[in-house]
Amino acid sequence: MRKPFFRPLAVAALLPAALLTACGGESGDGANGGSGGNSGNTIKVGVLHSLSGTMAISEVTVKNSEMLAIEEINAKGGVLGKKLEAVTEDGASDWPTFAQKAQKLIKKDKVATVFGGWTSASRKAMLPVFERNKALLWYPVQYEGLESSPYIFYTGATTNQQIVPGLDYLKEKGKKKIYLVGSDYVFPRTANKIIKAYAKANGMEVLGEEYTPLGHTEYSTLVNKIGEAKPDAVFNTLNGDSNVAFFKQLKSAGFDAAKLPVMSVSIAEEEVKGIGVQNIAGQPVAWNYYQTTAGEQNAAFVKAFQAKHKGAVTSDPMEAGYNAVHLWAAAVTKAGSTDVEAVKKAAAGLSLDLPEGKVTIDGPTQHVHKTARIGVIQPDGLIKEVWSSKEPIKPDPYLKSYPWATGLS
Repeated sequence: MRKPFFRPLAVAALLPAALLTACGGESGDGANGGSGGNSGNTIKVGVLHSLSGTMAISEVTVKNSEMLAIEEINAKGGVLGKKLEAVTEDGASDWPTFAQKAQKLIKKDKVATVFGGWTSASRKAMLPVFERNKALLWYPVQYEGLESSPYIFYTGATTNQQIVPGLDYLKEKGKKKIYLVGSDYVFPRTANKIIKAYAKANGMEVLGEEYTPLGHTEYSTLVNKIGEAKPDAVFNTLNGDSNVAFFKQLKSAGFDAAKLPVMSVSIAEEEVKGIGVQNIAGQPVAWNYYQTTAGEQNAAFVKAFQAKHKGAVTSDPMEAGYNAVHLWAAAVTKAGSTDVEAVKKAAAGLSLDLPEGKVTIDGPTQHVHKTARIGVIQPDGLIKEVWSSKEPIKPDPYLKSYPWATGLS
């Protein structure tokens, strides 16, 4: 049973408006089902990301990696003998807009599936649209867990594949006093709820917990608070271009990686470029993939992406978006149809060798098995892996296997 978490003021207030505008005058049941997007010589698929606004720094490149996957599939003959046709929309860093655009893609464009979203607020705004229409969303970004939906496939990490390994790493390094910094929406608040439960059970102390709006740029007061608290480390769940301002002001105040480690779970290679490597080199991050990840599949992915986007870097969310397209195509091929229920059935247990390594879809949760990787940002802007799990970790979105998480969901 799905148990979504909503922060009452920040997100739930947006959803009524999102749902009203998403309905677009359609009749009550709105059921899509069937094999939407499959007509003529093409299969339409939706690509929905923030191409403008504060989240564009992160989402444009995810869109680009999904388009690369579509081009690769088409170059090999497409799916079921038909070429994929991408219908691209801009969520504009606005959660109700994501719901509206999702409804448009499903009902007007009649796409077979949608790849999209970044923030949990955008995903939660879209979730009822996909469930009402019985359509499929492939969501490519790590998130806070405590959710599953029969109409969403989650190809980014859930909590036990990123946040918990990040905390384990800090604990192993002897960091017992932590300060929590995040953007003011669903993901950081839920993540920090989990982090505080972990800390209590593992002899760690949370010295402070601060949130700022997405797009916020003034961090001098917060940096002073962190300095006064004297934590061993900061756990950072800021998203978007707020990270640029935060790390620049942290560095200006004299806090580098040696003096104050900041574990980030939303800063990858693309964000490092925007922040400026001089402001963040040496800092740790927790992800499941880096541009430097070893393997032939990744070497081919990086080469193909950089051939299309000169000077670009690859990152975890980009790779998870790229994976989503290939996983959906493989499930459609196995099913012999774009029918939603047939694709869901075919996807259960499906495994592919992808840039991060072997990725397997967990049927019951529609999340994927992923290898956890801790990395350190290097002076050249790339990320060097310093720790990884021995094998892909089974997704546990509700943290049922962790006694300290009882009651969180």
